[in-house]
Amino acid sequence: MDVWRRLLLAVVCGVAVASVYAAQPVLAPMGDSLGVPAGQLGLIVSIGQLGYLVGLVLLVPLGDLVTNRRRLIAGHLVATAAGLLLTSVASTSWLAFAGLALAGMFAVVVQTAVAYAASVSPPVERGRNIGVVTSGVVVGILGARVVTGVFAEQWGWRSVYAALGVLALGLAVLVLRALPSDERSSRPAGYRQVVVAFGALFGERIFLTRGLIAFFLFASFGTLWSGLSLPLTDAPWHFGESQVGMLGVAGLAGSLGAARAGRWADTGRAVPMAGFALALLIVSWAAIAQLPWSLWLLIVGVMVLDFAVQVVHVSNQHLLTSTYVGRASSAIGGYMVFYSLGSALGAAATTSVFTSYGWTGSSILGAGFAVCALVAWVAGRGGFPGAPKAVAGAPKTCGHPGAPATPPGSGTHRPPAGRPRTAPESGP
Repeated sequence: MDVWRRLLLAVVCGVAVASVYAAQPVLAPMGDSLGVPAGQLGLIVSIGQLGYLVGLVLLVPLGDLVTNRRRLIAGHLVATAAGLLLTSVASTSWLAFAGLALAGMFAVVVQTAVAYAASVSPPVERGRNIGVVTSGVVVGILGARVVTGVFAEQWGWRSVYAALGVLALGLAVLVLRALPSDERSSRPAGYRQVVVAFGALFGERIFLTRGLIAFFLFASFGTLWSGLSLPLTDAPWHFGESQVGMLGVAGLAGSLGAARAGRWADTGRAVPMAGFALALLIVSWAAIAQLPWSLWLLIVGVMVLDFAVQVVHVSNQHLLTSTYVGRASSAIGGYMVFYSLGSALGAAATTSVFTSYGWTGSSILGAGFAVCALVAWVAGRGGFPGAPKAVAGAPKTCGHPGAPATPPGSGTHRPPAGRPRTAPESGP
């Protein structure tokens, strides 16, 4: 996959994720316009996130059912655009909620895009491509805070959703024109079979370990980004909304580690680098905790935290797509269930803890989640005894010597060009 196609998929991920998070900086004007009481403003964000969770369970498994993920990506983008444009013209709260739920549900195009990138990549480039594509997710989450504020200030909150909707439609056309097909020769028997296989993933040690790491990882991430505005808008800083949003730039700088994490994974270092990054995550909270006295230490801590989160996130996805080659969409979708639940836990807990114990309490909470993630990594490390060698140079084994081979009939696995086959191709 060339650089322009990787960037296209990264933009797809960024726009899809922004559709879920765009409401955060404009909750007050949206509530005033739509007649949502102040005590219920949280529904504006939670409706989109609820739709996202539904999409993870019901829509992401389609990526393992259809024979051409490129068309599925384009279709999801069109549906996302419909939800965004509906929200932009909504005159009542229920209509806006319907649009947000629709956009959130089909924002799971992110997981289909990651699975697509993995399926069209040779094993030695899989991590690099996943890293670049995944970087679009963090750009969408953090960039939405900055861009949404600018658009809303100039043209109102509706302009944010209108612009995202038009952009999603344009991306759907580009996807069909610019991306190669990933046609597969066969597919599972039906949707029910895929959903059952999706549920079965939660009983497998390798998948569950990566999921638990993601749960605590993004609980730590959510603790920072959902609680950061509270101390910054209070004494001694008294920041405005736009100033708080600009801290997203520091997070974007840290997220550049995603592409590098992919290269580390391609060389067989996914597991050890994830452990190193989790240790960095714990250390980053020591700097973040200094917020009441130092903005510079906060900025450094934010950059380190986002770098660490991206390294672990990309490493996890590389290992899962390498292990579950024939079920990449389901594996990534299930993994993101842990991501969503962890983010929600961090967001809910940090505001409560801050009210009682201040920013020091929130920092201890974030560091505690990071420690739990490191413990999960240590406990699950034995599940990948040979992952580096398998990922780097053994395309017929999916992630480690004990992992299952490509499921019969998946038709997704091909040996690298120019290399003779050493084993019969799986499937009929």
